[in-house]
Amino acid sequence: MPYTIRILLENLLRNEDGDRVTREQIQAVLGWGSRRSFAATVDVHPSRVFLHDTNGVPAFTDIAAMRDAMHVIGGDPAAVNPQIPSELVVDHSVIADVFGSSDAFGRNVELEYERNAERYRFLRWGQSSFCNFHIVPPGKGIMHQVNLERLARVVVHAEAGWAYPDLCVGTDSHTTMVNGVGVLGWGIGGIEAEAAMLGESLNMLLPPVVGVRLMGTLPDGSTATDLVLTITELLRGHGVVGKFVEFHGEGVRALSVPDRATIANMSPEFGSTCAYFPVDEETIRYLRFTGRMAEQVALVEAYAKAQCLWHRPESVADYTETIELDLGTVEPSLAGPHRPQDRVPLAETRRRFRAVLAETSPDADPDVALPPRPGGAGYELRHGAVGIAAITSCTNTSNPSVMVAAALVARNAARLGLRSKPWVKTTLSPGSRVVTDYLDAAGLTPFLEELGFHLTGYGCMTCIGASGPLVAEVQDAARNEELTVASVLSGNRNFAGRINPDVRQNYLASPPLVVAYAIAGTMDTDLLSDPLGHAPDGSPVFLGDVWPSPEEVARVMETAITPQMFTAAYRDVFEGDARWEGLEQEKGNRFGWDPESDYLRRPPFFDGMSSEPEPVEDIKGARVLVMLGDSTTTDHISPAGAIPANSPAGLYLRQRGVARSACNTYASRRGNHEVMVRGAFANVRLRNQLVPGVEGGYTASFAEDGGLRTVYDAAVAYRAAGIPLVVLGGALYGTGSSRDWAAKGPALLGVRAVLAESFERIHRSNLIGMGVLPLQYRPGQNARSLGLTGQEVFDIRGLADLVDSATVTVRADGREFDVIVRLDTDREREIYRHGGIMRLVLRRFQR
Repeated sequence: MPYTIRILLENLLRNEDGDRVTREQIQAVLGWGSRRSFAATVDVHPSRVFLHDTNGVPAFTDIAAMRDAMHVIGGDPAAVNPQIPSELVVDHSVIADVFGSSDAFGRNVELEYERNAERYRFLRWGQSSFCNFHIVPPGKGIMHQVNLERLARVVVHAEAGWAYPDLCVGTDSHTTMVNGVGVLGWGIGGIEAEAAMLGESLNMLLPPVVGVRLMGTLPDGSTATDLVLTITELLRGHGVVGKFVEFHGEGVRALSVPDRATIANMSPEFGSTCAYFPVDEETIRYLRFTGRMAEQVALVEAYAKAQCLWHRPESVADYTETIELDLGTVEPSLAGPHRPQDRVPLAETRRRFRAVLAETSPDADPDVALPPRPGGAGYELRHGAVGIAAITSCTNTSNPSVMVAAALVARNAARLGLRSKPWVKTTLSPGSRVVTDYLDAAGLTPFLEELGFHLTGYGCMTCIGASGPLVAEVQDAARNEELTVASVLSGNRNFAGRINPDVRQNYLASPPLVVAYAIAGTMDTDLLSDPLGHAPDGSPVFLGDVWPSPEEVARVMETAITPQMFTAAYRDVFEGDARWEGLEQEKGNRFGWDPESDYLRRPPFFDGMSSEPEPVEDIKGARVLVMLGDSTTTDHISPAGAIPANSPAGLYLRQRGVARSACNTYASRRGNHEVMVRGAFANVRLRNQLVPGVEGGYTASFAEDGGLRTVYDAAVAYRAAGIPLVVLGGALYGTGSSRDWAAKGPALLGVRAVLAESFERIHRSNLIGMGVLPLQYRPGQNARSLGLTGQEVFDIRGLADLVDSATVTVRADGREFDVIVRLDTDREREIYRHGGIMRLVLRRFQR
């Protein structure tokens, strides 16, 4: 069996109870690999749940509201409590407002606390009120790097003497990063996470497992980032959605744990559920080096060997499919400008940039510069100007090899007199404090700072859209002169509109290439042949002149990084600074909701709930709220980024007396459903086919005159008229981050069903968790082939027979066709019947 299936088998054997986990499920796993086995479902019990503040706050507001509901129906509120260890890292709230100065970190932290003190006080209440709940306060690092370097057990040594694999699920799709150290884990939505915390198992189809055999070693000049972009392109092209991916072979031995974690982190980008590396000698060395207790390290090694979980390169499992990759073929690359799987060899980036510019802005001439702004900084800007160069995200900042390489590029460039261009916003957002410790120890921090890469914070920041404003001249040119601005970041996501609303092209790159593009200042260049810049004497400096050798990178790592750095950084991982400890916090089992709060409101998901589920009824007379194309991401659906002052959410806040400058981000206000519902389908790059030629959160309102309305205003009008809503989508609907508000928002807008060609795994599950029905066209059919325009009135019939039927009938203005009901398991059908997972769980607590 693949290693990952062995772990699932152990989980079922240990939790078999004859009710949720049955002997039939175990037999299905024993028969894994047959076509019949892939139709079987199993109930997996995670060992722990992992959250960040963006999803953690709404998860715990839901649980706090569940306690209120339990009180209303006469139960004990304290009974609603996490049943397994639940760990939350506060890393998604800091914004790169201040950059390029020695006080950037301190000022950004101050702004973070000013904006988020209310949310943090709520988390502090949860920390004292809930059992099995621990918080890593702000400023400690990015959740996945903290998980990798400190929290991951690999093997759990539980009470009563049990030892078993650490099966971790998290509210961020990049929870898979911990696969690099031998932990089986994957991302789930915040809605699923709430249920898992409250003791519910995760019901899932037994997955196929794709084996990726690695051979050889990386060539000089290629980085782990180049490798992961190559793998992302390879596996997205092969098709691994809904599958486990498992790496094996002699080439695995050539990869450090940080290299493996860089690959595993990008699992959502190539579409798999996980990207697993089995335990081996390198895993043990890493655990020891990062300061794990000697007893724990010994347990991991002994357990892995005893349970056949130790990697043996010569032994190949019976994988569903096998792919081979020779590491020696990897070349320097970027990915972009809109998707992480769109790899671009470094030699072709200029051509690619110009091709995309011609497609999106046919009248734009990259050879013509905009004149300097009167009273401005005095420099010219051209299309392709790099507005953001960010060393950010867990994907790469967990990896010392690329971080040291970036610092050496900065050192070599600074010594030759090169600097970043003045229009580039340069930021350094490491995944943990260990990064700055070893850069300081190597004496490389001053060179990064000479190029403007000052520490801006320990958080996700730019990669999740918390990039802050651009340099003023660049921002004005983007907004008023339609300048096509680019970003280069060492992140994992570059979807349209994600990084910054004023940036139209976004490229993922290794940290040393981020530094190089900050110096070049433009995407309209060939870094392999054009000068990177010019020395003070006018002589050209090329990329090869500043690029470090692998031997130099290895030498710096060997001398600058010590186990004591990890021990010191994580000694007090659950303790905050004076600001955190000084926050006022409530006491008691129930939270005292403030009716004047703009950050925390009691969610309405339990309002009017009956003790028993109502019968499922057909959907009649529904209208289409939005009609979307292929690869619609959760970034398009979910409220994300800064809250525009003139958006429905911004207007709501301003009407409540919030200043324009204090609107903050949607991520920070996820605990306020009034804000979030107004931000659903409000992405500035959304293309709704009901209103062709219009970008942003607008639609045609057929409840009124068919005219242009914001999506929120149209939904309000439909609700007033008693009209249910549906969404029409294309292929891979809901790809991207596992944002729970991508399901909660549509549900609160009144969306009853989503009809698409296919769904990304986590988002489909989240829709069901909110009582929204996912429906899929039959193979070969879609909205276009069926002649749907989105202006029809829809009836969806046969919902009462969902238990016995895999299809239902859709009638749209005289057209009638069957669609597949994507309730794939009995468990999912049960959740839908209850109106969502939270209502199901509360009804169980009630009993």
